[in-house]
Amino acid sequence: MMIHGFSKLEMLLNDEKIEFYNFMGLGDEVSLILAVIGELLAPLLLVIGLKTRLAALIAAVTMAVAAFGAHAGDGIEDREHSLIYLILFLSLVFSGAGKWSVDEFLSRKKNPKK
Repeated sequence: MMIHGFSKLEMLLNDEKIEFYNFMGLGDEVSLILAVIGELLAPLLLVIGLKTRLAALIAAVTMAVAAFGAHAGDGIEDREHSLIYLILFLSLVFSGAGKWSVDEFLSRKKNPKK
């Protein structure tokens, strides 16, 4: 996932004209920025376990847009990865971070009785 986000970040930082899926008429550049957030920054937060539910929600929305927007006309084999990631990110939205996450550490620091 983060590899795709990093390649999109490179595309964003490149001086060439951006041609990207225009989500809800926001424009190619804004849509690309949102994709970088959803495919690079949100998964990075998930790896360290910080703001897990929010990061997973952002990543899940990005995967939903990829599966049902950008690749809407494609076959299931082209949407398979984004659908699998969507399911995984939604499971993290509902389950939250584990006990070895930064979220849990910060929660214990706030409430030492845990």
